[in-house]
Amino acid sequence: MSNELLWNPSTSAADSEMAKYLRHAQQIFPEANICDYDSLYHWSIEHYADFWSDWLEYSHFKYEGQATPAIKGNGLRSTEFFPGIRLNFAENLLCLNDDTIAITNVSESRHTSDMSFAELRQQVGIIQAHLNESGIQIGDRVAAVIPNISEAVVAALASSASGAIWSSCSPDFGIQGVVDRLGQIEPKILITVNGYTHNGKIIDSRSKIKAIVAAIPSIETLVVIELVDLPSLDIPHVTWASWSDCQPTPPTFKQLPFNHPLYIMYSSGTTGKPKCIVHGAGGTLLQQVKELSLHCDVKAGDNVTYITTCGWMMWNWLIATLALGCRITLFDGFPAQPTISRLWDLIDELKITHFGTSPRFLAACRRRLTPRKSHELSSLRVIMSTGSPLLPEDFDWVYQSVKADLQLSSISGGTDIISCFMLGNPVLPVYRGEIQCLGLGMDVQAVDSAFIPLNKEKGELVCKTPFPSMPVRFWNDEDDQKYTDAYFTRREDRWCHGDLIELTGTQGRCGGVIVYGRSDATLNPGGIRIGTAEIYRVVEQLSAVEDSLVIGQPWRNDIRIVLYVKLRAGRHLTDELQQEIRVSLAERASARHVPGLIIEVEKIPYTRSGKKVELAVRDIAMGIEPSNRKVLQDPSAFDCFKKL
Repeated sequence: MSNELLWNPSTSAADSEMAKYLRHAQQIFPEANICDYDSLYHWSIEHYADFWSDWLEYSHFKYEGQATPAIKGNGLRSTEFFPGIRLNFAENLLCLNDDTIAITNVSESRHTSDMSFAELRQQVGIIQAHLNESGIQIGDRVAAVIPNISEAVVAALASSASGAIWSSCSPDFGIQGVVDRLGQIEPKILITVNGYTHNGKIIDSRSKIKAIVAAIPSIETLVVIELVDLPSLDIPHVTWASWSDCQPTPPTFKQLPFNHPLYIMYSSGTTGKPKCIVHGAGGTLLQQVKELSLHCDVKAGDNVTYITTCGWMMWNWLIATLALGCRITLFDGFPAQPTISRLWDLIDELKITHFGTSPRFLAACRRRLTPRKSHELSSLRVIMSTGSPLLPEDFDWVYQSVKADLQLSSISGGTDIISCFMLGNPVLPVYRGEIQCLGLGMDVQAVDSAFIPLNKEKGELVCKTPFPSMPVRFWNDEDDQKYTDAYFTRREDRWCHGDLIELTGTQGRCGGVIVYGRSDATLNPGGIRIGTAEIYRVVEQLSAVEDSLVIGQPWRNDIRIVLYVKLRAGRHLTDELQQEIRVSLAERASARHVPGLIIEVEKIPYTRSGKKVELAVRDIAMGIEPSNRKVLQDPSAFDCFKKL
């Protein structure tokens, strides 16, 4: 893959939020010799206490107490950030109280509507009052099974205002998928919908709600948003309408320790019951606003959307944009309803400045659309993509077929850190197939098995120093064993994230970065490490292939590569097509990338957050029953593999 330059920042980059912060850091820390992003990044990791302390003040977050010391303790596990301050997450997001639009609600289930910051604040106060009347105390859990609609934002902020912990799942999760998650955290209140519309069809959720409530005895109050026209639920509940249509009540904001739990997020659950990851209010606020403001160049007055569900961390990331005085556009529905142009239409209609999506969506558009010819896209400045590695060909398509002058930000991090390790940058160029840079304050390395740092070679992603959005803990993990097992079993002084990456050096010491996929899914034929993304990049460019999945299978004292392909309508896995696949991989990658076995399948399994389920398919190939198919977008997707 060539390091082809695709985009250079224009002269307007000098007005970007990153450029402004760089000039600020030059003035405040003259001894650091900060002259560009590379030197800014290295100052931020070598003096990370100074960086995070400065970012707290620079961002004008509201808090009480003393911000010094910035850190207490030593090492990744024992460092505590800002032990002397107290704050409230919701208070910092409700930064305005006027007619500025805070939320645009776009949903298949109802008409598009706007909510101002003043209206949002009022609704948060009303719902907070009802939560308090229902007995919610600091540290109690408020859970939701809810689409990406404005009520979700209101309820999450109302929970945060009172010091409760918010946790949500998408309503397309199966009953067991919801119970496996929410049952572990024992919520007092469940907020949900009676149904929703998806791809033009009304999905009735009433029987699912009844089963969930019956399976989670901790639920004391059920709140139902009557989103679609269905008969009333026949179990005790209150309606959202009865809660929200009350006398306006200003919210009150409980000032809580920096690390007070804000969210409970969940691991994918593909290899067992999902782990419940607790994230703190202060770390989430500092980290996410840093990324949105500096790395994505979000400014007051911008309109930001991310196509996500409330079960994916990108929803939590999106709503943090409110802290910058921005509008967020919530999209609830099928992105290709009524046509695949729907989201591009929305960008023009609502003047969206920042469009967040997935590689799968961009790849689907690449095969069908040329938006620069059919749409204006004058407002669009940044495209963000995450969920899996973005193919080099998708970089090409964005700059050739969408817009030549925009920042394409492939970003990568995870639910584990509710943020990113590497992401975009408005003052750096974009190179084909690469993430622009490592995030400020994130001391990331690619290392070999002996933890020796690697440059321009594939290695394990590790982080050397603490950062504020590390999990507070895992739920029901009193001795921290699950937490330790997840990140620190190989070395207690390194966060081992589980991704295979390469630092290319195209952006200096701070980047760029190529992500090759999960390191636990890495292929090792003949002892050579191959990331699964290296194979997808080649195979999924072939005209006959719609999608693919690859695993490494133990075979004759080695590992053989097994490639599963879903073909386009009318195509079949002939000997000629198999030969085309093998030749393409040999020529565009290497002979080591050529699969020993190619198998046609009807479906490729994905988690609900858009990640291919490689490890579970590897287990199936070895005769092991997958532990949890409920986490899949399509639970039947494993069936075709089991028949092989």
